[in-house]
Amino acid sequence: MGQQGRNLPGGSDTALNAAYDTALLDLDGVVYAGGEAIPYAVEALGAARDAGMRLAYVTNNALRTPDAVAAHLTELGVPAEPGDVVTSAQAVARLMAGQLSRGARVLVVGGEGLRVALRERGLEPVESADDDPVAVVQGYGGPDLPWGRFAEASYAIARGVPWFASNTDLTIPGARGIAPGNGAAVEVVRIATGAEPQVAGKPLPPMHRETILRTGARRPLVVGDRLDTDIEGASNGGVDSLLVLTGVTDPARLLAAVPEHRPTYVDADLRGLLTGQPEVSAAGGGFCCGGWTASVDGGALVLDGTGEPMDGLRALCAAAWTDAGEGSCGRDATEALAGLGW
Repeated sequence: MGQQGRNLPGGSDTALNAAYDTALLDLDGVVYAGGEAIPYAVEALGAARDAGMRLAYVTNNALRTPDAVAAHLTELGVPAEPGDVVTSAQAVARLMAGQLSRGARVLVVGGEGLRVALRERGLEPVESADDDPVAVVQGYGGPDLPWGRFAEASYAIARGVPWFASNTDLTIPGARGIAPGNGAAVEVVRIATGAEPQVAGKPLPPMHRETILRTGARRPLVVGDRLDTDIEGASNGGVDSLLVLTGVTDPARLLAAVPEHRPTYVDADLRGLLTGQPEVSAAGGGFCCGGWTASVDGGALVLDGTGEPMDGLRALCAAAWTDAGEGSCGRDATEALAGLGW
């Protein structure tokens, strides 16, 4: 069970919801997109919870409060309490509280989730660079965040106050597609000021620390859709991970993953929590999973056999990651993926 190295997807004879005590689930692109539940998510999470697995929701999106997130999940059919939700707003507020005096004024560029998290840590949110802030914090503020908020942040940072960011995800998935995330907004301020923020969210340690402190997980499984936040964060924290293909990562990006972005397990959606994971094994210069064998032939990844498409993708991951070693696989996988329906 688990990942033996970074070149082969891991296998598990036991269903993942039984092998791990807590699922640390990303939200956007995993549980919902654009406010609507992702197919199979509600049913899969209900079954995992009923079987005894704790569900915690860990999101880099700092816009909404844990209360609002929990209420939304409950409306979707996934019962949740505010204590089940961990946000990058909470992680950055704890990071700031460790460096600032209680009652310190903080200029906020973001939504209500960030303001609530700051107040929890005894910090006072303010709106203007002229309110004498001693720090600036930036988090996702939704599509209607006024451009002038970036100007306020830039004025304050130019006066020498420290700058913090909840996260630096460049994109965020929604019902209509992929939109700019907080990382894109952070770049606006970075360009204007030349400064660098302290970042709390996934994949960095402050977010992992916040999650473990709040959930008390002993054997957690990180479940996400992003290689550069969810999976890298799991790698940094030394815990196993499950990548689901319901968000921003497609199979081609997965095959090109560098070692720190390679998940322990990969599955189509959250139903993967309810099953074991098939072993991938080396055989005759290639890698086998289910009825598929993947290998490298010249400049391309090739796939032979029949069976479940996910097994074919797992075999391709083993071939691509082994070929790439510590780098990123540059082999052409177009034909192999097309044969699996991607």
